[in-house]
Amino acid sequence: MADALVVFCTCENQSQAQHIAEALIESRLAACVNILPPLQSIYRWQGKVERAEETLLLIKTVPERFIALRDRITELHTYETPEIVAVPVADGSQKYISWVREQVL
Repeated sequence: MADALVVFCTCENQSQAQHIAEALIESRLAACVNILPPLQSIYRWQGKVERAEETLLLIKTVPERFIALRDRITELHTYETPEIVAVPVADGSQKYISWVREQVL
């Protein structure tokens, strides 16, 4: 099992991204959340190709907190099917990974 995860979550706009990021940090479900500037998303939704400007969250957490983090994002998000994708950290600075773990456990 990975010691840390990076979770991707697209948001409708900057305001929603900030709201979710702050909630995750305050509840200690994430150690750090980066909010990236608007990006263009192209995807299929209900049989049609859609285009949208979205804001991306890069969320750093640990596997033990992922289910609670996923549930909290789902609760706060306005999308019917929010993107919540966790990628295990294969390697990294042990000092940083230890810091992530200290912030959420």
